[in-house]
Amino acid sequence: MGFVKTEQKGHVAILTIDRPEALNALTADVLRDLGEAMDAVEANDEAYVVILTGAGRSFVAGADIGEMKPLTAVEGKAWGNAGNDVFLKVENCTKPVIAAINGFALGGGCELAMACDIRLASEKAKFGQPEVGLGITPGFGGTQRLARIVGTGRAMELIFTAKTIDAAQAEKIGLVNAVCAPEELMDKAMEMAEMIAAQAQVAVRESKRCIRKGIQTDINTGLAFEAEAFGLCFSTEDQKEGMSAFLEKRKEKHFTGK
Repeated sequence: MGFVKTEQKGHVAILTIDRPEALNALTADVLRDLGEAMDAVEANDEAYVVILTGAGRSFVAGADIGEMKPLTAVEGKAWGNAGNDVFLKVENCTKPVIAAINGFALGGGCELAMACDIRLASEKAKFGQPEVGLGITPGFGGTQRLARIVGTGRAMELIFTAKTIDAAQAEKIGLVNAVCAPEELMDKAMEMAEMIAAQAQVAVRESKRCIRKGIQTDINTGLAFEAEAFGLCFSTEDQKEGMSAFLEKRKEKHFTGK
C-alpha cells in the first residue's frame, strides 16, 4: 500500500493518501492501495473509527488527467466503476469514516470526501467538481452524493459551472461539518474520532447502517431498519453496561464492543 500510509492511535485508524508531488491525484495504483487499506481497516477489530486525509497541501486534487485522457468510452466506464467500487468501500465501511480535508478536494477528491461519513475541513481547503470543464461528467459518485448532501439545486450549480468554493462556503451549504485552522485539523479530527470510539460500538455501527440504508429508501422501510437495530442492541453487553451506568449515575462506562 505504497500510496496510502496507515497509522493507528488507540482505536483510531488514520489513512493518509501519500502522493504529495502530484497533489495526491488518483491513479489506478492509488485506488488499489486505498481499497486495500479500507479492507484492512474493516478487518481490524481494534479500529473503531477511521480518519482519511492527504499528505502535503492537498486532500485529493482529483483523478490523474494524464492517465484518463487516452481512455475510450468503454475504458472510461470501467475507470468510473473502479473508482466507485473503492469509494463504496469507504461509504459502506462498518466503522465511521471522518474526512480530514487539509487542502484541495476537487473532482475525485471531493467525491472521496463525500463518501466519508463526516467531513472536517482546514480553512485552506478548496472544493469543486470541475469535470464538465474537461468534457466529462463527475465519474466517482459526484452526481449522486453531492445532490444528497447539499440538495439538487446547489449540486447542479456546482457541477454545471465547474466552479471551486472555499471551506467557508462549503460549510455554509452543508458540504462540510466544520472548518478549523490548518494546524488544528488533525487534532479536531482525532478529538471527534476518540469521542466516537468511546461509545458503544455495536450501537455506533448499527446507527451508521440505519442512516446509510435509510436515506436510500422510504421512511417506513427506514423505520423497519431502525427497529431491527434497536432490538439487536438489547442483546449486547454494552447496552447493559450503558444503562447500568446511567441508573447508577456513573460517568465511567466500560464498553467492550460486544
